[in-house]
Amino acid sequence: MPSPLSLDLSYIADLVSEQEIAALSPQVEAALKSLLEKTGRGSDYLGWIDLPFDAQKQLPALRKAAKAFDKCESVVSVGIGGSYLGIKSTIEALGGSDKIHYAGHHLSPTSFNKLLKSLNPKKTGIIVISKSGTTTEPAVAFRILKSWVEKAVGKKKAKARIAAVTDQAKGALKGMADAEGYATFVIPDDVGGRYSVLTPVGLLPIAAAGFDIAQLLKGAQDAAKAVKSTDLSANLSARYAAARYLLYKKGKVAEVLANFRPELHYVSEWWKQLYGESEGKEGKGLFPASVDLTTDLHSMGQYLQEGQRNLLETMLWVKDEDADVVIPKDKDDREGLNFLAGKKLSWVNEQAFKGTAVAHKDGGLPVIRLTLEDISEYTLGYLYYFFEMACGISGTLVGINPFDQPGVEAYKKNMFALLGKKGFENLAAELKAKGV
Repeated sequence: MPSPLSLDLSYIADLVSEQEIAALSPQVEAALKSLLEKTGRGSDYLGWIDLPFDAQKQLPALRKAAKAFDKCESVVSVGIGGSYLGIKSTIEALGGSDKIHYAGHHLSPTSFNKLLKSLNPKKTGIIVISKSGTTTEPAVAFRILKSWVEKAVGKKKAKARIAAVTDQAKGALKGMADAEGYATFVIPDDVGGRYSVLTPVGLLPIAAAGFDIAQLLKGAQDAAKAVKSTDLSANLSARYAAARYLLYKKGKVAEVLANFRPELHYVSEWWKQLYGESEGKEGKGLFPASVDLTTDLHSMGQYLQEGQRNLLETMLWVKDEDADVVIPKDKDDREGLNFLAGKKLSWVNEQAFKGTAVAHKDGGLPVIRLTLEDISEYTLGYLYYFFEMACGISGTLVGINPFDQPGVEAYKKNMFALLGKKGFENLAAELKAKGV
């Protein structure tokens, strides 16, 4: 099957030449080799490389577990970070789901109460996702939801509509799942949260929403085969990584991912976590940001066009629409739009994409263009793996470990201390002395 993704670097040719990309090839190839052979920094977290093939074996069990939620009117997916964004990005991109709801990704009582009021506890299932089971946001949310459902239907019935995705052998959630008898799936030890959308973390909720997880894996499998090439003209992940690294070395400090389809908003959110958590270390890395176009052309467009020239932009375009709209003719033509009468809205959007790309390039903003054939399970699986491999190569080129997240622990420790968790008394005293 031909690739559903294409990469266009012609708009950055005045800043990054093909000769420069070719000169970088030995470093890119070395980075790719260190990932594929699992010899570089963070090599104990490279399970995602073979994940599309390994996860194939779990499809029957995942489908069976997803089908068990058919009797539920609603299913709440409880998780944060990589245990939330990959799920929501996939479901929203594919059209959304009235059945799947989300909790555990914030601590707002107002939002939580709104969620509970919108659901019927007698017809609600829960998928709780946490490797440790002690991350504050999902742990608190799960405790509230579990109690809420148990009070409505009883403990015995409640456990039949709860599934846990957690560690294979240890942790608070694993212990609870075993004790209560929940259906349980494993988060692999060698896969970090931001790379976990193709594990049961993402696959179970996506299947419960009614989408084709086999096609999601098939797209990722084909992308995994494509990225093994050391030919940078064929390996698009490596080529993208090389381009953004060269722009980074030329003073670009932030990358803006722009899309022209509202359905891709949460794909951008997933992308921001992937790159922010992977590259933002040791004072290095591009800052990831995103805009939804053309909407944000009427807000952030001014800065993109004429602000500081320390940015690069990756534009995500989708060729096919599920349906189209024809602009009608109006006899009064008060808006002066009859010149568009009979044109399809998809055509108008495409001209906006092309016009924006040229305007930004002419304004000194380097633009990398990524084109998707469509928005489908297959294409999303391909896109996820494309970005994951590019991220691994990019982080390796920058010289950091792309697979840990030591900075995330700082806020957690402070929060535990302020909440009064046992073992954090000394830190609590330090924070109090600082006036916190």
